[in-house]
Amino acid sequence: MTDRALQRQIHVACRELGLDADTRHDLQLAVTGKASMSDMSDADLHLVMSALKDRGFKPAGKGAFKGRSEPLAPRADLRFVHVLWKQLGDAGALTRPDRDGLNAFIRSRFEGKWQFVPLDVDALRDPVQINAVIQALKDMCRREGIDLE
Repeated sequence: MTDRALQRQIHVACRELGLDADTRHDLQLAVTGKASMSDMSDADLHLVMSALKDRGFKPAGKGAFKGRSEPLAPRADLRFVHVLWKQLGDAGALTRPDRDGLNAFIRSRFEGKWQFVPLDVDALRDPVQINAVIQALKDMCRREGIDLE
């Protein structure tokens, strides 16, 4: 990561942690002995970033949204599968509302019907299989009284 990119990430971290400029400068001074990022070396900037991570900052991964640990699914129909699963989880209809639960559901529901069931839902590529998962989740939503409109 370039110095400039690291400086931007420090600013993002401070904003997310609610630190104003004076507090950031105090932190930088305490960690590196330098109040200004323009005076810092790459190693100094990494020290500041480590201090921000220690205070609770979690940088988003590449392509991820703030607060997400997983990137978005590669296809819109697969993203819809995730949306339906989340709605079921939010309604309390699932014992495992996480991604592993979704993968387990797909394996248990379709393993005997399909020749091959991928380990992760986002590896599905066959539109017929994806549609079958969507229909099964929609049926579950209807049984739970979840409005899909």
